[in-house]
Amino acid sequence: MLRLHRAEPTAALWADRATYDDRLIFHTEPWLRFVAESQRAEPVLATVTDGPRPVGHFTGLLTRRYGLRILGSPMAGWTTSYLGFNLDPGVPRRAALEALVPFAFGELGCAHLELRDRGLTEPDLAGLGLRWAAAPTAVIDLTPDEDALFGAMTGACRRNIRKAAKSSVVVAEADPADDTFAGEFHEQLRDVFAKQNLVPTYSIERVRALIRNLAPGGRLLLLRARDGEGRCIATAVLPWYHRTMYFWGGASWREHQHLRPNEALIWHALRWAKQRGVAEFDFVGGNAYKAKYGTTEVPVPWARRSRSPLVAGLRDAAKEGFALKQRAVARLARVSR
Repeated sequence: MLRLHRAEPTAALWADRATYDDRLIFHTEPWLRFVAESQRAEPVLATVTDGPRPVGHFTGLLTRRYGLRILGSPMAGWTTSYLGFNLDPGVPRRAALEALVPFAFGELGCAHLELRDRGLTEPDLAGLGLRWAAAPTAVIDLTPDEDALFGAMTGACRRNIRKAAKSSVVVAEADPADDTFAGEFHEQLRDVFAKQNLVPTYSIERVRALIRNLAPGGRLLLLRARDGEGRCIATAVLPWYHRTMYFWGGASWREHQHLRPNEALIWHALRWAKQRGVAEFDFVGGNAYKAKYGTTEVPVPWARRSRSPLVAGLRDAAKEGFALKQRAVARLARVSR
């Protein structure tokens, strides 16, 4: 039987966590600092043991909503894709999840738990009192050569990449020390959301916090696409670590989308990552438009469990309240313009 034991974030612990093949950037110290700062949450690190033998690690963060303790691994809205476990080969994730439930609701005294682990499958969740929703992500295997990667895209996508080049769109890395990048990205993001009569789900401060925490370790690629006149018309934020690059965010001005800067950004990022030995590009979520890049869909269920039906109802109400607030803010913004 597996058990979880809360652990102090020592240098030795971080070094051991970095030896696991299933490690992700979201399990690292800089990423947890970013989430803790932007969400006012407390990181929770735990060692997974099988009897006296350590067999893995758990990563989450504690926060409070409505006065209740909540363990997110992660929570929706944290702009963090997956947390969950790092486990030795052969250790069943279902067994680790069974051990997480008493740890969350007993030792930590939480009223609600949410989990999205890249290695969990829906059969792992059955019979544990969890509710879950399908939350697939779209990924690209970067191990084939560049010609094969390009050929796996749809014909329309390849034409758009060529069009961007013919239209003098140039993609270049942005210096993380350049304070203007976060502003450019967020303004373009506002334009993207405005197309749907919405506003961004996070502020410019979250973009700045991400850059501030990840850039010093060299695990963050910031890209700008400029038109022939040198104007920044699209941007992308791409954390990377170990074997995977992640599409954390991308944005562009609607009036320049006919130049196809978004496709140019993705193609640049794929080649950049491949040249550095990165084996996978993760779009962090599924969406029909991503399929044109030759993606494969990977199921990653989002699971949750509450101490009581009342807490579960509060969680659902909070989600709906956030959506209503977002629409209301967008309406006010349109009126003010």
